[in-house]
Amino acid sequence: MLFTRNRIHPIIVLTATVSLIAVSGCRRHKYENPIAKDTQQPDKVLFDKAINDIERGRYEVARLTLNTLINTYDTSEFLAKAKLAIADSWYREGGTHAWAQAEAEYKDFILFYPTMEEAAESQEKVCDIHYKQMEKADRDRQQAIRAEDECRQLLVQFPNSKFAPDAQQKLRNIQEVLAMGEYKTGMFYHNKGSYPAAANRLHSLVDQYPLFSSADEALWQLADGYSRMGDRFEDKAAAAYTRIVKDYPLSDHADEATQKLQALNRPVPQADPVAYARMKYELENRDKAGMMSHVMGIFKHNPDTHAAAKSGTPAMAANRPTIPLSVPTALAASQTGGTSDVSVQTVTDPTALDTKPDARQIPPAGGAGAANPAAGAPATGTENGSGDRSSTTDVSAKPADAAATAANQAPPTNHQQVQKKKKKEKKKADTTQTQ
Repeated sequence: MLFTRNRIHPIIVLTATVSLIAVSGCRRHKYENPIAKDTQQPDKVLFDKAINDIERGRYEVARLTLNTLINTYDTSEFLAKAKLAIADSWYREGGTHAWAQAEAEYKDFILFYPTMEEAAESQEKVCDIHYKQMEKADRDRQQAIRAEDECRQLLVQFPNSKFAPDAQQKLRNIQEVLAMGEYKTGMFYHNKGSYPAAANRLHSLVDQYPLFSSADEALWQLADGYSRMGDRFEDKAAAAYTRIVKDYPLSDHADEATQKLQALNRPVPQADPVAYARMKYELENRDKAGMMSHVMGIFKHNPDTHAAAKSGTPAMAANRPTIPLSVPTALAASQTGGTSDVSVQTVTDPTALDTKPDARQIPPAGGAGAANPAAGAPATGTENGSGDRSSTTDVSAKPADAAATAANQAPPTNHQQVQKKKKKEKKKADTTQTQ
């Protein structure tokens, strides 16, 4: 019995070794773009040898063979396929360096052969390169932004390609990750009490990514932030509640948003039938993450996209930053109405920097007067500790001056203002307690 056991162990070890060699060295991954033409031309023989090396994982040898083909037979009919095979060899090799080389080769192929069917596949591979390197929503977004640009380029340049539907779904997944990053940033500011900064993030989010799985929650928090910033933002809060009721009728906040609109004496819109059908489809077909997915998610590098939309047209324009509400109105108007032209000229006067004013401090034409129309008028109210105008505004003011009064109000701040007690009030309170 002991002799039999001693013979079994070497057999098991030998079997495992042979299996490992077969899997690692002898396994072939079939190439996607072979040449079916059966010929014994020298360039075709070189191409077939390189493809065989690619399928067996000998990528460096394959690239040397393909470069020999390109340099020796510069008029070969297999020249385009050879350049594509070099890019595919880098893509299959994997890793940051290899993928960077693959992207450059694919871009060259699209540039030189834009009408070939493989051009759309090359663009799809470029999109996939950055898609595989995406990180989670709360980490670096550079690869996600690059993947969004490349997938969008595929839909624009090759809209009728067979790769377009897959690229559209990848674009929805990418925008889900980008939107989640914006949402987490906005909620950080909201929980901190920086409501103008939170409103800027959340408002840009719901406008840019309406297919975001938590867009209704973002609108709810956006309306809450506007409500906390004062009565002058009541219209913006009502607009956010209106979008919840109209565009997200199956949301958990739909009934609460209806009650908020009724409390504000605003009309309650009807639910959009198209939005209702799309949201119903998403809820029925959304992938549900299992328990193991939640446990293993902390160890994964790639983001979780199970909640991404399965239908709808993704955003085809890049996200542009907006001006926060905490920026003064005059400065915001000068930024939007000014010019960004830069001119260069030779300065002959050596004292120009000391005697002439800074050109950056000169407001654009018409900006100063439009920004502060009531600059020469006397103030009709006093400022309290928070910077807002008090209720001592002149009652006889004309309705046309309401816009000027609103423009002169201090913008909301991201820093919570703590009202300090005056020393006299503190002494009075101490005296009262002692008595």
